[in-house]
Amino acid sequence: MASTSAASRPSGVAGRIQSAATTLFSDNQSLIAEIRKVMITMKDVAVDLEGRNQSQMVKELEDGVLQLLVATEDCSHFSSAIQSVGNGYQPATELTDFKKLLDDEIAKSKANSSSVLQNHLLLRQFREAIWNVHHAGQPMPGEEQEDLVMTSTQSNLLNINCPLTGKPITELATPVRSVDCKHIYEKDAIMPYIKFKNPHSQCPAAGCPKILVAERVVCDPLLLVEIDEMRCKQSARTDVVEDFTNEEDSGRR
Repeated sequence: MASTSAASRPSGVAGRIQSAATTLFSDNQSLIAEIRKVMITMKDVAVDLEGRNQSQMVKELEDGVLQLLVATEDCSHFSSAIQSVGNGYQPATELTDFKKLLDDEIAKSKANSSSVLQNHLLLRQFREAIWNVHHAGQPMPGEEQEDLVMTSTQSNLLNINCPLTGKPITELATPVRSVDCKHIYEKDAIMPYIKFKNPHSQCPAAGCPKILVAERVVCDPLLLVEIDEMRCKQSARTDVVEDFTNEEDSGRR
């Protein structure tokens, strides 16, 4: 009995570490979601200020958005590191230096990141919202009309339709996302699929090799925020296209 207990102990430790990492990851994602909400509010305030020609205050808000983007990027790297350590941890005979493990994973995450803050989607959306106050339907300086439409449709979401139902994710009643492959599904469709296919419940998204586990397909804190952002972008795209079409029609007359 003693040997059985000893043999099971490492996996128990690894399980507790993974559970703790999952909790930390969720808390950190909640923080990122709150920061994103603040940036959306700042954009709305800036649009109002731009309408009143308060350019200096708008510039200060833009600087604040940049600072929050830096914080968001740091939180994202930390989330990635937590997830990596939690998933890969295996007990060893010597004490584990978790700080070093996290620091190493954060460094890897930053090294693999190609994002440039000045080109960050949220910053571009902020600047475009300000530009559109007085120049709706016109491309920003240095951009063509197609660039403006393209930017309004960019998204952090991996898929825009549920692989099972085909419904746009903006219309899903209960959207959930795989922690492992990041694909998004309708909960009432994916859960029966996982139960029926278990243990061979491969992600139904075309070309995705990941095996889905019910406990790791969740509505994470960022998902609803990102879906709301997509709805806003789709609405903005419609406005841009309509403005552009109206300009073309006016030109023909």
